[in-house]
Amino acid sequence: MTGVRPAAIVVAHHERPEAAVLAREAADWLGAHGWHVWMPADDAVACGLPALDGPRPEVPALALSLGGDGTVLRTVALAAPTGTPVLAVNVGLLGYLAEVEPAGMLDALHRVLAGDVSIEERMLLAVEVDGAEHHALNEVVIEKRESGHTVRLALRIDGEPFTTYAADGLIVATPTGSTAYSLSARGPIVSPRHRALLVTPVSPHMLFDRTLVLDPAEDVEVQLVGHRPADVAVDGVRVATMGEGDVVRCREAVRRARFVRVGRERFHAVLKAKFGLNDR
Repeated sequence: MTGVRPAAIVVAHHERPEAAVLAREAADWLGAHGWHVWMPADDAVACGLPALDGPRPEVPALALSLGGDGTVLRTVALAAPTGTPVLAVNVGLLGYLAEVEPAGMLDALHRVLAGDVSIEERMLLAVEVDGAEHHALNEVVIEKRESGHTVRLALRIDGEPFTTYAADGLIVATPTGSTAYSLSARGPIVSPRHRALLVTPVSPHMLFDRTLVLDPAEDVEVQLVGHRPADVAVDGVRVATMGEGDVVRCREAVRRARFVRVGRERFHAVLKAKFGLNDR
């Protein structure tokens, strides 16, 4: 429709001054190029941009993430329902999910406006718990609440019982989440271009301690066995507490997370830098 301004969402880390500076710079630049810019209320206040906390655009054309991987997860939660692509700017530590460094932000925005970018889609996880559905880019974690105790978690795959874990918890991750909590629990590193469900126990008190790599079409159910409660967190946000008999269901989501790419795939380069790997 002619005369409708394109809209951008800007999400910024609340505790990093550089993120606030970049948010103001991006808002000014986008506004000067005819874009409407919106920020979530908390972000707008933290960045000193309360004027950007207005009516949220229905279908934003771009979501700009200014922070680390946690900020990217928040941005994806806002952007994925409308299929809005995310441009992630790394502010702080080296992030797996960031596309550009702060010095390259305006050049990346210019390329977005010129259409000189590509879009990479990544799998999301649909998580059903306590009557609600959530979406995760990284993982869902079912973990004990009580220190010093394990929880018992019965795993079913496509409705068939597999085993019952005695562990501190269980992670169901996407390939993108393979470098998050799953990695610290000795799970495999999987290319984010892949589609799979990774089921990894956390500190299991049993001989079977391997990650299961499942087809994305397989349905995963985790049921709490026994009276000890467990918390359920989706991409680091606690969404429910499980009691005896409660079930978490996980499957591949219909929607995708979409990321703006302005150059070559960075995953392997970031992986090398994270682990200090050298060419031979």
